[in-house]
Parts: sequence; structure tokens; C-alpha cells
Amino acid sequence: MTKGDIYTKEIFKRIKEEGRLDKDPRPHYKDGTPAHTLSVNHGMCTYDISKGESPLITLRPIAIKSAVGELLWIYRDQSNDLDVLKEHYGVTWWDEWDIGDRTIGHSYGGTVWEHDLMRQFHDEMKNNPDSRRHQINLWQNDDFLKKHGLKPCAFLTMWNVRHEEDADYLDMMLVQRSSDFAVAGCINQVQYLVFLHCMAKKYNYKPGRFTWVYDNIQIYDRHYEQVDELLSREPIDCNPTIEIDEHVTWENMMPENVHIKDYPIEEIKKKNKQLKFELAI
Repeated sequence: MTKGDIYTKEIFKRIKEEGRLDKDPRPHYKDGTPAHTLSVNHGMCTYDISKGESPLITLRPIAIKSAVGELLWIYRDQSNDLDVLKEHYGVTWWDEWDIGDRTIGHSYGGTVWEHDLMRQFHDEMKNNPDSRRHQINLWQNDDFLKKHGLKPCAFLTMWNVRHEEDADYLDMMLVQRSSDFAVAGCINQVQYLVFLHCMAKKYNYKPGRFTWVYDNIQIYDRHYEQVDELLSREPIDCNPTIEIDEHVTWENMMPENVHIKDYPIEEIKKKNKQLKFELAI
């Protein structure tokens, strides 16, 4: 099993044992029913990529290409245009947050563009790599005064260069205020792990430690059966690693340039089939 499999089962068990039900949720299901969650606060998962640890899970298939497409849409394209997301990457899972103009408003990629966050990050990485101030922060209160579809869940990354005897590493921490864990917990971790690989490649470092910190982590009340099913499943032994085609750069890469090695996706699809989750909006 992967370290991601271990963490996933531990988190599900913790939520089932310690979780508390909310009373007045913001999200609703399509039929108008309030979407309640069972949740716990505060936690951390950490992976040493240089030692082969990975957040990828084998308990169900993960839409890796779509996850990478969303990452590029936000941080490379710096877009909030849902048509760009669909036409370039085939991703439509944000459509429910369309504010009426085929965008998600001033959020995510719109915030990256509005505040020039990637240029600032790149300048600091080039000019002061050993700084302890490398951050990309999507939580910009001024943007929330404008029309937006959803405040960012995974909103802050912090980066540090670490010099070891064998190599120079780039470490990254992702901070997430809220995680719909059964649906997107693994997806979020994997896409930001790819982000780490992309920036390490760009600045000639080796990917080092990736840490995911969550504030509130939850299971929706219409996902209980799926969670029990995931807990009952046996993970598959593998040691997945991420590779990016050597000839591509951050500026021109596409999801098909990202490859997951030693990840038996066909066996996963057969043994631990995909599950359906009703979306809470």
C-alpha cells in the first residue's frame, strides 16, 4: 500500500470516531436538501518524496490528468474561465460554480492573475532562493468583495530550498482550509505534488518533502456508504512516482507530459472500482 492509502484510512476512521455533525451548512445538494458533514479539525499528512513516499491511493482510481489540468488552469494559465478549463483539459467539475458568465468569478486563477502571484514567486525563487518567504496565497480578501463562485479551499503554498549533502531539495507545504475528503482529498494532494515537481524541475532542485495541512476535513452525509466501502477495500502494493517529460517546461507542459510510474491503474480500476459521489454545491 502507499502512504496515501495509510493516511486515507486513518482519516476516515478518525472522522467516523471523532467527527461532529454541523448544524447549519452552506452547501446544498441538487434537490435542495442541506448537505450536512461529519468533520474534524486540524491535521497533517507529510511525505518524503526523495524516499518514495506518495499521497496517491490505490483504494479507488484517481483522475490524475484532470487534476493536473486544473492545476495548470489555476497557476499557469491564471484563468477562471470555465470554457478554457473544458476545452484545454476536458474538466467540467467546476461548472456548478458558474456565476453566470462562464467563470467562477474572482477566485483561484483569477486571483493569481489579479495579484500577479506567480511572477512574484518566480522572481523570488530566481533572485533569493534561500528565502523563507516563498508563498503563493490565494486568500485575498479584496477579491471576496467582488463576485466569486467559491472561496478557495486549497489556498496557500509555502516553499523552502533545503541543501543536503547528496542534493538540493525543494520542499513545499500546502494549507487547505476545508477538504471534502472522500471526493477530492487525494486529488488535491496529488495535483499539488505535481506542482512541487514542476517547480523543482524549473529551478533545478529535486522534489523533497511535501506536507498537506488541513484545517477542517469532512465526509458529506450522502457519502457514508462510499466511505465504508473504501475502508473495507484492500490496497494494492506499489510505489508510485511522478515523472515529467524532460523536453517540456512549466510554460508549455500539458497533463499528458506528466507520467505516474509504478501505479497499476488498470488493476486498481478492476479491483477497487470508481465510486460515485453526489456533489454538494
